[in-house]
Amino acid sequence: MLDAARAGKHALLVAPTGAGKTLAGFMASLTELIETPTERLHTLYVSPLKALAVDVQRNLIGPIEEMALDIRVETRTGDTPSDRKARQRSRPPQILLTTPESLSLLLSYPDSIGLFAGLRTIVIDEVHAFATSKRGDLLALCLSRLQALSPALRRVALSATVADADAYRGWLSPDGDIDSVALVEGDPGAEANISILLPEGRIPWSGHSGRYAAKQVMAEIETHRTTLVFCNTRSLAELIFQDLWKENPLGLPIGIHHGSLSREARRKVEQAMADGRLRALVATASLDLGVDWGDVDLVIQMGAPKGSSRLLQRIGRANHRLDEPSEAVLVPGNRFEYLEARAALDAVDAGELDPDLFRPGALDVLAQHIMAVACAGPFREADLLAELRTAAPYAALPDDVFARVLSFIESGGYSLKAYDRFKRLTRDADGWWRVSHPRFISQHRLNAGIIVEATMLNVRFRNGRRLGTVEEAFAATLRNGDTFFFAGLSLEVEKMDTEDLIVRATSKPARIPTYGGARLPLSTSLADRVRAFLHEPEEWRRFPADVREWLEAQQARSVLPAPGQLLIETFPREGRHYMVAYSFEGWNAHQSLGMLLTRRLETQGLMPVGFVANDYALATFSLKPVTDPATLFSPDILEDEFVDWVQASHLLKRAFREVAVIGGLVERQHPGKRKTGKQVTFSTDLIYDVLRRYEPDHLLLRAAWEDARARMTDVGRLGSLIERAVGTMVHVTLDRVSPLAVPVLTLIGRERVTHGMADDALLIEAESLAAEAMRVD
Repeated sequence: MLDAARAGKHALLVAPTGAGKTLAGFMASLTELIETPTERLHTLYVSPLKALAVDVQRNLIGPIEEMALDIRVETRTGDTPSDRKARQRSRPPQILLTTPESLSLLLSYPDSIGLFAGLRTIVIDEVHAFATSKRGDLLALCLSRLQALSPALRRVALSATVADADAYRGWLSPDGDIDSVALVEGDPGAEANISILLPEGRIPWSGHSGRYAAKQVMAEIETHRTTLVFCNTRSLAELIFQDLWKENPLGLPIGIHHGSLSREARRKVEQAMADGRLRALVATASLDLGVDWGDVDLVIQMGAPKGSSRLLQRIGRANHRLDEPSEAVLVPGNRFEYLEARAALDAVDAGELDPDLFRPGALDVLAQHIMAVACAGPFREADLLAELRTAAPYAALPDDVFARVLSFIESGGYSLKAYDRFKRLTRDADGWWRVSHPRFISQHRLNAGIIVEATMLNVRFRNGRRLGTVEEAFAATLRNGDTFFFAGLSLEVEKMDTEDLIVRATSKPARIPTYGGARLPLSTSLADRVRAFLHEPEEWRRFPADVREWLEAQQARSVLPAPGQLLIETFPREGRHYMVAYSFEGWNAHQSLGMLLTRRLETQGLMPVGFVANDYALATFSLKPVTDPATLFSPDILEDEFVDWVQASHLLKRAFREVAVIGGLVERQHPGKRKTGKQVTFSTDLIYDVLRRYEPDHLLLRAAWEDARARMTDVGRLGSLIERAVGTMVHVTLDRVSPLAVPVLTLIGRERVTHGMADDALLIEAESLAAEAMRVD
């Protein structure tokens, strides 16, 4: 890293956790500050998490104090007091640690031009965690601004292992010249020691949590110093935490850590871990990054990891020492998850990582950045466009799109021109763009940011009685008349307003599954490995007997699809007709497809009752049989039904609210008061309705469509599935349920009960379903 700095090159450092990345990233800055001391801001450090900035400050100040260096290191995040923020702008430390959002805000002040004029280095930590997201877009734009203010600025990025280092070099470099970025790779260290925990008994047919293994997990905790137990969702973390307490006869101290807990609770747990007071910590992805606890000697993953890079990132948390192997245990939730866990182990052994998908920069983020630049001082259009194109995500930004973004900030767009509150920028006679009124500057600083908090909706009857809350992400997929299961009742949607989902009890069957929170999608590379397992009986020798028997029974009774094939099975059961598609595209894409297929079944008069989905398969059930599945999977489903569904549900409205807030059209807070989620939703819904009617090609509606397609429905994976469906479909008609269908069909029973009350009944049902499926006659 020092050699790269001395050669004046930018640098990307890729090394496993515990290799000493952070100090290597700062080494050149410390050396320069010793050789040529300065009172100016010398180095900026940007991290995706506030907690990481605090952690790094602790780890950096140690060596600085030991060497008795006169170097000030401070943090600046949303939690920093305002008087210190003001002082940092007039008398900055030599090293400032911050987040992308705080950096963007700093750049919106006129004095930022002087503050950053002599900046020598920017260090971006955990770059893999956000380069491909909207926060990465914002940071890339900030980099282009900093480079314009300080042309000699050197860029440094630190990352855990990534699949395509060159893509990150391209993202990091000014002007996309990857040769200007030196790639520095750390020693991979000792290979991890990963095992799959097999239950005392059989691997369950269904579930995705590994809760059955609480007693065995507790036994592992008892025999290790400190254990991290990772869960894929917050709700699962809460359940596992309760389960472990019940199996804790020694009363060992166990903590829990996830994003919904208050900051105080999280800090308290982090401190207890740092002090070595906890024997185990149950956590979600909020701890995936950068936590430096050397004493963790075991990582347990509950349920399948969904991707090999995520698994490696989590394993890296164990021991934080390079020369000793990390120890990790995977607890698969069901038989498919056993195959997935085995695939993840093979991928780690082969050094295969999940690909990162870089996409063009988002337009709502661009609008926010242009406003920040304008807050710092007037600009000329051509100069700014040239600067923006040095940011990798915006390198191909067309002139006309840039002009539309400017016009949107200038007036809100053609339909909103009449309203002064949308006229944020003005172009003067000399061609300089300026902020129209000082109030827009304070409005921008109060509202800037990329993370729009997701709201929860109350599920209520019309008379006001409240049944509980659901995540808006789920509610947004519903249309009036849709039925779903909640709190043990079958409910029909009457209407959805800003914070309530109004329902009525119905005798109609509940059609839409509701479990799951933010579900992590199964990565395409792991899905490909699982598909390969199904088709290669010689691999089965490595599997436990019950998994082997399951696959052999499927082979005898139906078909095991080849890697490129889409297997569709149809069979009757208990007066209903089932269709199961084994598409392996992940829960999110399957959930979207289930919504579309039930509409098609309805149009074809097959009287659909409902659908269920997991990461591997999708099952629909109807009162009449599907005889020709190819007609259901025709490519126009993504044009007609998909567009109808997204527009009739609240998906597009929800996406629009996020882009309207990020793009600065609607403010979350005014000076002195913060808007409630309800008020923000109300404002954006009104504007959305106006634009849909009068300006359907408005810039923000276009951005909302992009979001709805990419993030909320995984339509990219859906598209590839639909494209190949008809050509690769293998349709098998059976007289009863197949072995491969059991894991997804057991979810139907799970939808019918409130959590926890009838697990025994569900197990009995799963076993009888399995017995029926496994009978070879």
